Amino acid sequence: MKRSIVTTKAPAAIGPYSQAVEVNGVLYVSGQIPLDPETGVLVDDTKIERQTEQVICNIQAILEEAGYTLSQVVKTTCYLSSMDDFGAMNEVYARFFSDFRPARATVEVSRLPKNARFEMDVIAVK
Repeated sequence: MKRSIVTTKAPAAIGPYSQAVEVNGVLYVSGQIPLDPETGVLVDDTKIERQTEQVICNIQAILEEAGYTLSQVVKTTCYLSSMDDFGAMNEVYARFFSDFRPARATVEVSRLPKNARFEMDVIAVK
């Protein structure tokens, strides 16, 4: 069984995709950028810490809507517009994933939507 997840507590998709899709007890959360869910505006673009926090809060809202928690995340992919932000992003990330640390890939990309500095997608299982 497949179902699409939608919540107003996270930013609406900015393209033709779902915030997340659940298939057979596995949740695939689309890449989230640091948009404020109420305004749809990118949060402070000068602070990678603030952007990382917003991205993970957006992901948390999607997980909760689907009945999952961060502790059920098994894989994350992090996209940075500059690896110079790796350390600061990592510190914020570690605060959210302190109990269970999922597998992760982190890559530098040339550009992200809306010129965000950070994007992340996750896979969670029940």
